[in-house]
Amino acid sequence: MVDSSDKAVSTAGLAAGEASLQSGAGMAAVRTEIRNFTHRLDRGFSSDRLPNWGQAGILRDPELAGSPACPGCPDPLFCHDLDTTPRPDDGLVAVTGASGYIGGRLVPELLARGYCVRAMVRADAMRFAERWPRAEIVAADAMCPGTLGPALQGVHTLYYLIHSMVMGQARFAAADLEAAVNIRQAAEKAGVQRIIYLGGVGCAETAPSEHLRSRQAVACALQQGRVPVTILRASIIIGSGSASFEILKHLVQNLPIILFPRWSNRLCQPIGIRDVVKYLVGVLEKPETAGRSFDIGGRDILTYEQMVRNLADLLRVRRSFIRSPLSALRLHSYFLSLITPVPGPIVFCLMDGLKSDTVCENDHIRQHLEFCPLGYREALLLAFSREEQDNVATRWSDAYPPAHELALKLYEVTPRPRYRAVYSLPTQQSPADLFQSFCQVGGQEGWFHNNWMWRLRGMIDRVFFGVGTARGRRARRSLQINDVIDFWRVEDLRPGRRLLLRSEMKLPGRAWLEFLVRRVGKERRVVIVAYFDTRSLFGRLYWLVLLPFHGVIFENLLRQIENRCGPLPRKASSAT
Repeated sequence: MVDSSDKAVSTAGLAAGEASLQSGAGMAAVRTEIRNFTHRLDRGFSSDRLPNWGQAGILRDPELAGSPACPGCPDPLFCHDLDTTPRPDDGLVAVTGASGYIGGRLVPELLARGYCVRAMVRADAMRFAERWPRAEIVAADAMCPGTLGPALQGVHTLYYLIHSMVMGQARFAAADLEAAVNIRQAAEKAGVQRIIYLGGVGCAETAPSEHLRSRQAVACALQQGRVPVTILRASIIIGSGSASFEILKHLVQNLPIILFPRWSNRLCQPIGIRDVVKYLVGVLEKPETAGRSFDIGGRDILTYEQMVRNLADLLRVRRSFIRSPLSALRLHSYFLSLITPVPGPIVFCLMDGLKSDTVCENDHIRQHLEFCPLGYREALLLAFSREEQDNVATRWSDAYPPAHELALKLYEVTPRPRYRAVYSLPTQQSPADLFQSFCQVGGQEGWFHNNWMWRLRGMIDRVFFGVGTARGRRARRSLQINDVIDFWRVEDLRPGRRLLLRSEMKLPGRAWLEFLVRRVGKERRVVIVAYFDTRSLFGRLYWLVLLPFHGVIFENLLRQIENRCGPLPRKASSAT
């Protein structure tokens, strides 16, 4: 635990709450708060906790400044101050779950430190090859043992970062265990020398949740093989894009009255994402940690209630807090899934983990890695800073819904979708400006026009356990393939020409939305095409009922796309 005086750091700059955090003033307030930390740390705390400020107060920390040490890697790096020596000569390092929240942040760290990295993804390897050109990308599925042998051939160290929490309570435990056994057996056959696993921490004195029991069962399954396993056990992870951070943030921002269930007084030890990555890299570079288990956590031990209250204090928002004698975990999780971007299955697993204490039982890891981890407040500040700079490297939605990578693509649909609506607008704008404009739809910007219609459709989807529009997007000004935009996912992206979105709503069929810049004769047009593929009578009725609304929504959207480029729009034309 940090000295209590450290918690009294001034937050005078954070006076505007949610609205300020969405503006330049909010970013200034966050930076002011970080400066306050550095001033206090200068007067007696370890310099390991100091961000690197340059001239004129410009933050030089790689996580905030986004200046990677790895050419060709756009992702921020965390391990620049890690006091260990890279060991790339040991051999090839494989990362399972590379497309996920933590795996997507670990890969660039390893590349920057000179390792030969093989990133294992379930599908769409070409997209990740563009993101990490120096890594070897292989398609493999832990649930399909036949794909694992070639993927692990020649691997020295394997990071196991797979979990099935996104599948919901009914299936994740069995799926987690099956995947772990498959990986263990494949690693033994391939001659892997070491496995590093990130699991969940739980106190032995309290009965762990089903989620934590599953993580412990995975650890035991991996340890039953001949390959030495290093196990890192962590509690709640706080960072930009993490599910826990987004649940807490939206809970405090959206509710004037916050109800605390009976289990909200359980203790946990939240840890910043940068510290998780540093531990993962650090144990790789400390061979003596092979075959051992370590608990990892941040500096602060807090209850769920304290975490919520501290965040409200940081944002300077007034909230009423009410304690309830009831547990009502399922009801609480469902309600949180409606007011936060995070879907019910993930919320339930995370909340279920808070029913028992998740605190580090030992600090043996500090005998090997001596850096000082962040406190809860600092982790929040860094997460908000990343969001304000619109530079969130990975997000929980990268791995949800389950198996989205395997979804049928538009070009794979044969015959082509029968139902299609085309809307176009002649324009004098350049392709680059139009592309930039329509790539900003969704998220905080909304859909430029008739936003209430999009929100209503998303609300209906969320009530029926769909993804809804609350997921928002990873970044406000940039997109990449696989990014989420509300209830859509980016399927194809061709700069200056095309944006193709695939629907992940609850639908009686499959839907896509395509934005195009086309030249028809001497005229340039910006085009929206809605596709719908269905074989059911209900699906056909659904399309016919919504078709009139499409005309209103998409014609106005086209005008707004051009308006945001500059000139006044021309009259829209449509063909169905």
